[in-house]
Amino acid sequence: MSKELVFGHKNPDTDAISCAIEYAYLANKLGDEVEAVALGETNNETNFVLNHFNVKAPRVITKAKPEVDSVVLVDHNEAIQSISDLADVTVTSVIDHHKIDFTSAQPLFYRAEPIGCCSTIIYKMYLENDVEIPSNIAGLMLSSIISDTLLLKSPTTTDDERNAVPALAKIAGVADYEAYGIEMLKAGSDVNSRSAEDILEGDAKSFDMGGKTVRIGQVNTVDLNDVFKRQDELEDTIKSLITNNSYDLFLLLATNVLTSDSELLVLGEGTEAVETAFNHKLSNNRMNLPGVVSRKKQVVPPLTKVLK
Repeated sequence: MSKELVFGHKNPDTDAISCAIEYAYLANKLGDEVEAVALGETNNETNFVLNHFNVKAPRVITKAKPEVDSVVLVDHNEAIQSISDLADVTVTSVIDHHKIDFTSAQPLFYRAEPIGCCSTIIYKMYLENDVEIPSNIAGLMLSSIISDTLLLKSPTTTDDERNAVPALAKIAGVADYEAYGIEMLKAGSDVNSRSAEDILEGDAKSFDMGGKTVRIGQVNTVDLNDVFKRQDELEDTIKSLITNNSYDLFLLLATNVLTSDSELLVLGEGTEAVETAFNHKLSNNRMNLPGVVSRKKQVVPPLTKVLK
C-alpha cells in the first residue's frame, strides 16, 4: 500500500489536529504508511495541548495530489471544508462525527457516530484493535474531548465521552482533568492579542445551505465583552471576508467557556433566516443565545432547516 495523508478540516481546531496524529499512529501500528498533516496553522489552544504533551505539530499542506494518490479524512467529510484538490485524490477512509455530505465513486471505510468528539471514535478504534495508547496520544484525545464538549458541558456530550475522559486522563498522567481542562480552555480564549480576522476565521467552517454559502465562525472566551468591544472592527472584517470569498451569510458564535452561553454576530444576506432559526430578533447585528455552545448541534441544524 502506498503512503496516505490524513488530515482534519481547514482552520483546524484541537480535535482536527489531534485526530490526524492519533489516526496516523494507529494506522502505522496496524501496518499502513500514513502521515498526519494539517490544512492550516494550529491555534493557541492546540499549541497549549501540543506543548503540554510534547507533541510536534503536523506540517501544513495546501494540496495532496503532488505527494499522494489517496487520503484519509478525520473530523470532517464535506468537500467545502477539506483540501483544495480533494477531487484529484481518492478518499479511502472517513472518521467523523458531523452531518454527512459526502459522495464516493467507490467503496471506502466510513465511520461516523453522533457523539461529541471525533477523537472519541478513534479512542474506541484503538481499543477495538487492541493497540496500546501512548500517554501523549491519550493526552491529545483527552484534550480534544474537553475542547469539543467544553469540559463535558456541551449538549453534544455522550456517555462515550464521559467514560473516556477519566480513562484517558489516567493514561495521560493528568491527575485533575477538570483543572487541566479549564487551563487549556483559557489558553485558547485570549482574544485581546488576536487580529479581527483570526477571531473570525480561526475556527470557521463553510456550509452550503439551500444554495447559499454560510460561513460560521466560533471563538471561545472567558468574557464576551472582550469580543464585542471590537464589534466595529469585526464587522468591517466580516464585510471584507464576504466580498472576497463570496459568502452569502457570516455568523460569529462567541462562546463564554465558563458560563456555557453564547452571542451571535451576524452580517450578510438573509439575516432574517437567522432570526427565524432561533426565534429571536437581531439587535445591532447581535443575538444572545443562552445555553448555546455547539455550532454542530445547536446552530447548523436550525439554520439548515430554514435555508433548505
